[in-house]
Order: sequence, then structure tokens, then C-alpha cells
Amino acid sequence: MTAWLLLTASIILGAGGALLVSRYGPQLGLVDVPTDRSSHRQPVPKGGGVGILCSFLIAAAGLQISPMLWGPIIALSVVSLLGDRYDLSVRNRLAVQFGMAFFVLVAGVLIQKMSLLGACSSLVPVTFGIAFFMVFMVGTANYYNFMDGINGIAAVTGIVAFGLLAWYAFDRGNFSAPVVLCLSLVFACLGFLPFNMPRARVFMGDVGSILLGFVFAGMVILLAENFLEFIALAACLFPFYADELTTMAVRLRDGERLSKPHRRHLYQLLANEMGIDHWKISLGYGVVQLIVGYGALVTTRHGFAATLAV
Repeated sequence: MTAWLLLTASIILGAGGALLVSRYGPQLGLVDVPTDRSSHRQPVPKGGGVGILCSFLIAAAGLQISPMLWGPIIALSVVSLLGDRYDLSVRNRLAVQFGMAFFVLVAGVLIQKMSLLGACSSLVPVTFGIAFFMVFMVGTANYYNFMDGINGIAAVTGIVAFGLLAWYAFDRGNFSAPVVLCLSLVFACLGFLPFNMPRARVFMGDVGSILLGFVFAGMVILLAENFLEFIALAACLFPFYADELTTMAVRLRDGERLSKPHRRHLYQLLANEMGIDHWKISLGYGVVQLIVGYGALVTTRHGFAATLAV
């Protein structure tokens, strides 16, 4: 009964946050003004992911998850919401993100997952493990944010990614809290989606995309029992990683500064240069994500080579 109440609250909050920001975002200064690298042409309210943030908070509290885990994530999301309103520097954003990742890993129970990298009690392996997972969490959060550039892509990806994580956790048994938490984010994204696709009445903003990416990375670390599972679970976000990493490689090859704004992601080329409808691209990414993520998860029993092949 608690789980169903949380899921019902999540879809209501996801929709409610999007509705409120779509109506009152301009008065609050939460507006995305298009630039020459944007995939939209009209100003659109942003920050609609605040409902997803509320859903996460309610679910984490209702499931009695340690505040050491969700507290820093809430703080990070509040800073991201401020970033939707004010122009925060990249340095300040990264400082907060790495600080919150360190706090979650060291003060929270995720520190127990250092065994994924074969860490032992000596200082160097543990330090390396913490640094690796900090980069993974912050990198995933920012990749999710960078990829949130067309209608529906962030919400569709959230539905598929957290749906796969919930299925995997449930299939392994004894993971009731992670299952419900992941499903809460699925339902929150479902509530948000009609306000963002096919026509965007509101954007998710940093408050939603950074949250989803950060929590996804944390759930991957929490659920993985070995490095193979870590790779397979991370593959549930395959299109985002693939698009972002290949785009970075191409830009480095061409001598571009990675901090320079651009519109060279595959989804941007499909939407802007080829004129394909946003919703078609977003659903296409979701289908590829579902195929690769599910394929990677079910092939873990066949070994590392099979999972990498997928």
C-alpha cells in the first residue's frame, strides 16, 4: 500500500511541477531563451523537473532511506534549480557536484561498493575507487543534462533507465526500497512527459536532469555486485553515454574547446539539420536504450564478452 501511494504521489507531483512551472515560470524568471545552438525557437519555461525532485524526496523519506544518501542529492538539486534561475559558473557547479558525490560515497552506504574495483583496505585502492565513482556520478549527471536538448528525450530516457533498474533489482530479490524508488522516478517522468512532448510547454531544466543523472549513477553503484554488473547497469543509459562521448571525441579531433557551446550531438543533427520531429528522435533513443540496456543485463550470466558485444 505504501508503494502504491508513493507511485501515485510521484505521477501527480511530476505532472504538478511541470504544470506550475509552465504557468508561473516566467514570473519566477525560469525561462529558457533560445540561442543559435538551441533546438527550439520560442522562449519556454524551464525548471519543470522540480516535481521530479519532490517525488524523489517523498519516495526517499517514505521508504526510510538514510538522509546521508538523499540529503546531498536534494541539496544538489536545489543548487541546480538556482542554476535554472541564475547564471552559476561551471566551476561552482562542479564544486558542488563533486562535493555532494563525495559526501554520498563516504558518509552514505555507497562506500561499501568500493569492492567493485577490487579495492582493499590499503589507502591507494580505496582512494582510487572513491575518485572513480565521483567522476562517474558527476559525469553521468552532466551527460544527462547535456543531452536534455529536445522535447521528451530526458523524460523518455528516465522512464526506460529507471524502469530497467527497477526490473533488475526486483529480479535479483530483496531490493524493495531501490525498486520503489526507481519506479517513483519512472512515474514522475511519466507525469512530466505530456507537458514536454510532443510540444514543449515546459522544460525539465537542470533541477530535473542533474537529479536523474546523479541518482541513476548512484543506483548503478548500489545495485552492482561486481564490475560486469556495473557495466551492464550503466548500459541502461547507453544512448546518452554513446552520443556524448562520440561528440566529445569529434570535437576534440576538430580542435574545439569542450566548454564552448555547440549543437553537434547526434540528436541535434537529427532535429536541426535533418528536420526530424523531436518526439520521433526521443522515442528512437528510448527504443535503442531499451534494447541495449535489457540485452546487456540479461547477458551478464554469459560473461564479460557477451555483455560487451551487446
